[in-house]
Amino acid sequence: MNLGNEYLKIVLERFESVKSLGDNTISQLSEKDIHWKLNKTSNSIAIIAKHLSGNMVSRWSDFLTSDGEKSFRNRDQEFKDNISSKQEMIIIWEKGWNTLFDTLNGLENQDLLKNITIRGEKHTVLEAIERQMAHYAYHVGQLVYIGKQLKSENWETLSIPKGKSEEYLQQKLKKHRS
Repeated sequence: MNLGNEYLKIVLERFESVKSLGDNTISQLSEKDIHWKLNKTSNSIAIIAKHLSGNMVSRWSDFLTSDGEKSFRNRDQEFKDNISSKQEMIIIWEKGWNTLFDTLNGLENQDLLKNITIRGEKHTVLEAIERQMAHYAYHVGQLVYIGKQLKSENWETLSIPKGKSEEYLQQKLKKHRS
């Protein structure tokens, strides 16, 4: 087993898991829900999705050969809620994730210790991946939290339901014994 290739496989699975949490949140929301904000300084789900996509397209395009903060990115614009529909938001969301997955799928073990830059700051590829994982998990957690608050008792849980931990554990143990 090659450690670098195993890492790339695992991190790809983790990014897919984080995306799935976002996807499963977005699928439960209405057009109105994606634009809801607690107050003027808060971000809506549409804004968070737009920011994540902008970050991903910037960071993961030409990943090994150019700075992760691309000249075409307008980060401040990402925080303006000018998304006209849930479908438009999903297209933007998918563009970011597709850019990330295309790049990750093209990386190889020997790439992990190469240096790249983000805003002029040197990172190994390994560091950059971990940096982005933390950033994306942070924002997808915000999406889930907002979605859960909006849907209240109509929320379809994305993890082990409250009061079902022991049942879940027994199912897992039974599965792994088989």
